Amino acid sequence: MNKLILGTAAAALAFLPAAALQAQALPPAVVAVVDTDRIAGTCTVCAAANTQLQAQVTQLQQRAQQVGQPLQTEGQALQTAVNALPQGQQPDAALAARIRAFETQQNNARTEIATREQQIQRNVAFVRQQIAERIQPAIVSVMQQRGATIAIDRGATLAINPTVDITDAVLAVVNQNTAALNINAPAPAQQPTGQQPAPQQPQQNRPRPQGR
Repeated sequence: MNKLILGTAAAALAFLPAAALQAQALPPAVVAVVDTDRIAGTCTVCAAANTQLQAQVTQLQQRAQQVGQPLQTEGQALQTAVNALPQGQQPDAALAARIRAFETQQNNARTEIATREQQIQRNVAFVRQQIAERIQPAIVSVMQQRGATIAIDRGATLAINPTVDITDAVLAVVNQNTAALNINAPAPAQQPTGQQPAPQQPQQNRPRPQGR
C-alpha cells in the first residue's frame, strides 16, 4: 500500500513541470507613451483639415449674423408697432401679415443655421475618425521598431519619463501620408420611407407541463 501511495505521489510530482509550462509568467511590459492630441493637432494634413473646419465655423458665424441682424431690426419694429396699439385692439390685416412673415423668416433662419451647425459637427467627427485611422497603424509600427508591448495615451498619464515618449516618431510616420483629409462628412443615412414593419408572427400556445 505504501508503495502504491508513493508511486502515485511521484507521478503527480512528475506532472507538475508540464502543467507549469502552460502557465508561464508574462514577460515584463515595455510601455510607450503617445500624445495623440498633439499629433491630431499638428500633423501636416491634420493642421490643414483643422484650418478648413475653422473656416466653416467662421462662415457659419458670418451667415448667422447676416440673417440675424435684419430679423432683430424687424422684430424690434414689430414690437414697437404692437405696443403702440390701443389696449385690447388687435393688429390690423397688414400688421398681422407682417408678423406672420417675420415668424416664417425667423423659423427658416433658425432651421438653416441649425442644419449647417449639425453638418459642421459631422465634419469634425469625420475628420477625427480619419486621423485616428492614420495614427493607430503608425503607433503599431513604432512600437514594433522600439520593442514596446503596450502603448498608452499621454492624457491618461500623470507623469512619464521622456525616454518612453514616442510621439515624435509616430508623428513622423503619420506625416508620410500626405493625402488630404476629407472635411465633408457624407450625409447621414436616411430611413427608407413607405416601408411597413414586418408583421410579428403569432405565438402558438404551448401545452403547459402537468403538475407532479
